[in-house]
Amino acid sequence: MSETAEFALVDLRRIAEQFWPAATAEGWDRVGLVTGRVAAPLRRVLLAVDAVHATVEEAVEWDADALLVHHPLLLRGVHTIAEDTAKGALLASLIRADCALLAAHTNADAPEGGVSDVLARALGLQESIPLEPGSDPDSGIGRVGELPVAVTLREFAERAHRILPETAGGVRVAGDPERLVRRVALCGGAGDSLLEHPLVRGADVYLTSDLRHHPVQESLEQSAVLGGPALVDVSHWASESLWLRGAAERLAAHLPGVEFRVSGRRTDAWTFTVGATA
Repeated sequence: MSETAEFALVDLRRIAEQFWPAATAEGWDRVGLVTGRVAAPLRRVLLAVDAVHATVEEAVEWDADALLVHHPLLLRGVHTIAEDTAKGALLASLIRADCALLAAHTNADAPEGGVSDVLARALGLQESIPLEPGSDPDSGIGRVGELPVAVTLREFAERAHRILPETAGGVRVAGDPERLVRRVALCGGAGDSLLEHPLVRGADVYLTSDLRHHPVQESLEQSAVLGGPALVDVSHWASESLWLRGAAERLAAHLPGVEFRVSGRRTDAWTFTVGATA
């Protein structure tokens, strides 16, 4: 790029820290700047859920100065970044293109305007509150709130399908399709660890991602005896992707002149299904 840049990578890092403080991330998380020169000029930023070949390629082809992702590339221990490894190849591509990599993960899940809050608003929940509040009562993991009027479980699942981007897996539901639901608990991303949470047990339906067979089966068996929520399982990538556009708009408002773009690449892991039955 030949145009003069008013801002540098350090400015993106500073604003991202204001919106999504690293101190609010879970202890096991690895957020913030992964690679990049803090003094490098900042003109274009691509946002994506994942740092994978497709999004890194998109960032490089667009001549982006930074790739801001939700999922940290180096979340688990890495002992080599040799280019014959997947993560090493990605980092090498970014470094050669002078494209920084930043991650905002659990620190972007919890706040107002974060992943779960955006998902709750898209579903039409009113007066939603965190399932597990943080130091700020308006922030925390997950959300629980009420729909304006009760709808059938099938109608709720169809609403979820409409607001989320298309994926091969679609929306999976466990429960009576004609059951009326109004009180909704949700957690963007993987949320089966919250299946026994009192606010989840007290909801009519719980929407999250990456639900596994045994936790779901046990939850449903418990609900048959004591009452509990129907379950809606959506794509992990899809549930978190809704956050990206608002994040881009907020960043753009604080970094005028910098071009922000949300990735057009679908990075959901699944590509097709066979033999699914209703």
